[in-house]
Amino acid sequence: MDTHAPAGPTEGAAARTPLTRDRVMQGALDLADTIGVETFTMRRLATALDVKPMTIYHYVAGKEQIIDGIVDLVFAQIRLPPEDVPWIEALRIRCHSAREVLARHPWATALMETRSSPGPANLEHHDAMLGCLRRGGLTIEQTVHAYGIIDSYLFGFALQEGAALEDRAELGAAADRIAARAPMADYPNLDEVMGHVVQHGYSLASAFDFGLDLILEGIERMAPGERTGST
Repeated sequence: MDTHAPAGPTEGAAARTPLTRDRVMQGALDLADTIGVETFTMRRLATALDVKPMTIYHYVAGKEQIIDGIVDLVFAQIRLPPEDVPWIEALRIRCHSAREVLARHPWATALMETRSSPGPANLEHHDAMLGCLRRGGLTIEQTVHAYGIIDSYLFGFALQEGAALEDRAELGAAADRIAARAPMADYPNLDEVMGHVVQHGYSLASAFDFGLDLILEGIERMAPGERTGST
């Protein structure tokens, strides 16, 4: 028997999936989804990928480049405002998609507008949003303000949603704890609303739509009308 024969296809390093930049980024995205970014390290990523830490540096310069990359992957999952529907509806479609994507990647919410080296999906997304607002006839100044207001609401809601209670049993238990610590007769408005929420439930989706509609209706009233030739 030749003891020096090469390892078979299921043995040793040959059995591993070849490391590529795409695999590094996907592994980093999966790890961030699992542990967040505060405790994310190159060593932990190397462990998740089953490689030595220094190997990763052949594909990325360091953690900040990885964060840029995985934020870009999150942007790539958000649907761009479609061009074949009225501009306000296109904004609504994009915002619903963004809420769903951020719910899958809660660590990303606070990082979406912080990157000094944005990737192509990030840039494409911003360009499409600005183009959609301009298609509605907004001035450049109105466009900047409108975009900022929309995403301030979207990202703020996403952060709040991550910690919000929606299950009626959890809401009831929370209400009981508050009532046990404070005389609710001193807070009649809070008591009334808490009772309504516990009895009828609270839908985060409905709450998101309520706020989004208010914002989009206000933005639409600013617009003089869609530009000639727009949908």
